[in-house]
Amino acid sequence: MREFIVEADGGSRGNPGPAGYGSVVIDATTGETLREAAEYIGVATNNVAEYKGLVAGLKAAYELDPTASVHVRMDSKLVVEQMSGRWKIKHPDMKPLAAEAARILPSSQVTYEWIPREKNKHADRLANEAMDAGKRGKDGVSPARTELRAWGRSPSDSTAELDARAVSGGPGADVRAAGNVAAQAPPVGWAAPADLGAPATFVLLRHGETALTPQKRFSGSGGSDPSLSDVGREQAERAAAAFAARGTIQAIVSSPLKRCQETAQAVAVRLGLDVRIEEGLCETDFGAWEGLTFGEVRERQPEELNAWLASPRAAPPGGESFTAVARRVSAARDRLVAEYAGRTVLLVTHVTPIKTLVRLALGAPPESLFRMELSAASVSAVAYYGDGNASVRLLNDTSHLR
Repeated sequence: MREFIVEADGGSRGNPGPAGYGSVVIDATTGETLREAAEYIGVATNNVAEYKGLVAGLKAAYELDPTASVHVRMDSKLVVEQMSGRWKIKHPDMKPLAAEAARILPSSQVTYEWIPREKNKHADRLANEAMDAGKRGKDGVSPARTELRAWGRSPSDSTAELDARAVSGGPGADVRAAGNVAAQAPPVGWAAPADLGAPATFVLLRHGETALTPQKRFSGSGGSDPSLSDVGREQAERAAAAFAARGTIQAIVSSPLKRCQETAQAVAVRLGLDVRIEEGLCETDFGAWEGLTFGEVRERQPEELNAWLASPRAAPPGGESFTAVARRVSAARDRLVAEYAGRTVLLVTHVTPIKTLVRLALGAPPESLFRMELSAASVSAVAYYGDGNASVRLLNDTSHLR
């Protein structure tokens, strides 16, 4: 059974006053945003707006998978307690909304949790954007945002098709553009264009364990190119099963090194896809440190190690600097983003390339490479939009291995 998290919020500027709601459906396993909805609803109270956000979120979850288990998170104590059955619903405006919410999914599939406002920022932002748009719109009506993110959408679901469904009353109409206005794609950053289109989403899979992995030895592109261990092959199979169940990977690209190709092939067999090799996804060449532990390098070459830790331009003796790695990873990223725009692609690669892609997406300094944990066979994800912005959606998920 799939598991979703629904985060919902609503607001009213006046209470009652101009009001709007926002809701988001998240894959509980991957942390991926699968769907967003927002709508300006005219003059209403905060509580009514919050209930409408709940209804929209539950309907969106139902459309994605009517059998899914849904965990609702809201900062409205009133809505959470009433929908959990602990508080009575007395207000006449909320009774029909609560009843509508209760009819969408069986009660056995839905749980509720109160969260503080600072942990509900995504839905709160959508609600405020809806109210802002309503203030600008003619007669107080504004377009709502209705969007299926890359992991949760069918490859054929274009933004235009989603808009058409919202207007025509077909699937997806319950999370709709107010006033039959075309839905807008999500903004990225603070001043994004109105429509960025579907992003290129890179699902980043680190290869499974080799014999060197549990010993924490430097294992880059300049060493013996080890194969997966028995544990690593099991990890690859578990990752493959998870991707097959999710059904959203449209292409597979791998580092040329053996451990990545073996991991990628396990997924490819499950998905019926070919594996493309990308040289730019190779691990760092650690030169003279290949096969050594950190402690062994510290003992043998302390000055060189200190220099390497202090500057991304420093390289292990006979090896490659992080600056050089970032150059080739960036070039590979740009090629792949151009080729796979709007698609979800699995990149099977190594610790440094994955951390580099995340670091560059965040605009973080090079030293952040030493502050990320990345387990064997872990999954991360970065989305790349048409305006050049990127969004880190997941980091070091190992739930498929448990």
